[in-house]
Amino acid sequence: MVQTLRLAKKTSKDDYLQHLRLVALGLIAVGGIAFVIKLIAEYVTFGTGGRFG
Repeated sequence: MVQTLRLAKKTSKDDYLQHLRLVALGLIAVGGIAFVIKLIAEYVTFGTGGRFG
């Protein structure tokens, strides 16, 4: 464990920001896809009377 900590390096600010951008882009992409699926599902169920109708 101690040897691993000695070998570990702190990432540079540029690397950190690049990873942060990639994670944010992934979250936005997944959220956007989920939103589109939700819109399609609402449109389809609206025409058939919804879940309970």
